[in-house]
Amino acid sequence: MTIAIVVVILLGYLFIATEHLTHINKALIAIFCGTIGWVLYMCSGTSLMNAMHAEEYQLFLGSLEHTVALSQEFIAESIFLRYVGQVGSLVLYLLATMSIVEVLTNNECFSFIEKLLRRRQRGQMLWLTVIVTFLLSACIDNLTVTVLMLMILRKLIRNGKQRMYIGSAIVIAASCGGCWTVIGDVTSLMLWGKEAVTPTNFSAALILPAIVAMVIPTALIQRQLPERLDLDRPAYSFMGDDSILAWWQKTILFFFGIGGLWFVPSFHRITLLPPFLGALCCLGVVWVLNEIINMNRIRTEQPQIVSLGRSLQYEVLQVIMYCVGVCLCVDVLIECGAMRMASGWLDDNIHNIYLASAFMGVMSSVLDNVALVMSGINLYSVIPPEMVDGTYAESFVQNGQYWHLIALSGNVGGCLLPIGSVAGFALMRAEKVSLLWYLRRISLFAFIGWAASVGTYFLVDYFLR
Repeated sequence: MTIAIVVVILLGYLFIATEHLTHINKALIAIFCGTIGWVLYMCSGTSLMNAMHAEEYQLFLGSLEHTVALSQEFIAESIFLRYVGQVGSLVLYLLATMSIVEVLTNNECFSFIEKLLRRRQRGQMLWLTVIVTFLLSACIDNLTVTVLMLMILRKLIRNGKQRMYIGSAIVIAASCGGCWTVIGDVTSLMLWGKEAVTPTNFSAALILPAIVAMVIPTALIQRQLPERLDLDRPAYSFMGDDSILAWWQKTILFFFGIGGLWFVPSFHRITLLPPFLGALCCLGVVWVLNEIINMNRIRTEQPQIVSLGRSLQYEVLQVIMYCVGVCLCVDVLIECGAMRMASGWLDDNIHNIYLASAFMGVMSSVLDNVALVMSGINLYSVIPPEMVDGTYAESFVQNGQYWHLIALSGNVGGCLLPIGSVAGFALMRAEKVSLLWYLRRISLFAFIGWAASVGTYFLVDYFLR
């Protein structure tokens, strides 16, 4: 049955990687494969369950005799629901953060970015764009940031070819920015939830490699742009329009929204409550402020503009469902023992975390980086420091090299091709960027940045340890 489960999941990953060819929604594939995997696990009876939970099952039975119904009850309540709790925490966090961003967007709190980026000189505009993207993606979902910046880019530049180059830089910057904080990407959030990393150590270890991975491709892309960009004329708003919030109102919402997300790690450290509660608390504050600031608009002519109901749009739900499906796939691979066998093979044949991370980076450019990194995270467990019996094992302690490298290499490696990340897909859809165009003009730049970032991490780790 393990083979059947692995085959189903691998076929699912194949269809996810070829979404640009099959045009089958990858969220649908992930949900379907995850569901089928758990159904097969349930059909295996006790054979897979006893391999990992024999003692727990005996405690569950107590004085009762084994029956098929009792084994299924144990799988459903003691195994499956345990993973559902972890997935639920992730979903609630994503819902909270994406809803916060939607509130800020509806109130035009990001309008200052368009004014900031309106520069005709290629260097000024390109570097300001990637820096803003890098900083925003450190606390907001990569897809959300990419879509936001691509929308702004379309308002600024009328030349499609120039937008394709700058859009590619945005995708790279979003991936790099999302990998150096525990709240910047769903995979980093999973590492934090697994207690494989701590927020301060994680950011300190990856901030410099992430900057290198962003700076080098951006510098190379800059050379492909003309000295002066083709800017569109700005659309000026009417001064007496009372539907536009004052600058101080936007500042308050922006401060509590983005600042609140940065406070989430501190909230977790102080209260020991799950991070999603901190994000929900931040959402509650932003929601109340939104109602107060827009009280007159809500009561009169423009309630649709400020309504929070729009936060659950199709794209948002699609991302969330995809993450749920991938988590279900990875979880069933853990339970059937496939992850344990894969980690054993890596230990016996590769036994080098840098080679393993390099493989992960290359594969994440073809497969979706979220699915691949989630799988890599669950290949190993966090080893307590007192159980370390060698240099290689030290890589798997809390804040070990493996956890840093898999976050860095997987996320940045997803930029080698546009099909390796959801941000890349957003670029392909928004600017009609083809896989061949990206491969010819951007992939080499992204590869150099990725290789340099891993090298930077090695040097920093070597001299600091």
